[in-house]
Amino acid sequence: MDLAELTGHIAPVAFGIATIGPAIGVGLVVGKTVEAVARQPELQGRLTGLMFLGIAFTEALAFIGIAVAFIPFP
Repeated sequence: MDLAELTGHIAPVAFGIATIGPAIGVGLVVGKTVEAVARQPELQGRLTGLMFLGIAFTEALAFIGIAVAFIPFP
């Protein structure tokens, strides 16, 4: 079994691992936003915008992780 055959079997595992970190990150971002809105409801609009920005940056990590799995090995 050479390296090319091995990478074909590892790619789905890499996809799964690449989604675990961002999923935890999005959960933390949303949870902390809910806590902040509960403490200061008047800042809900500003906090919601910041939450979506944080989610976008966190999801970018998932896309990078998935893209790395497609890089062929020499």
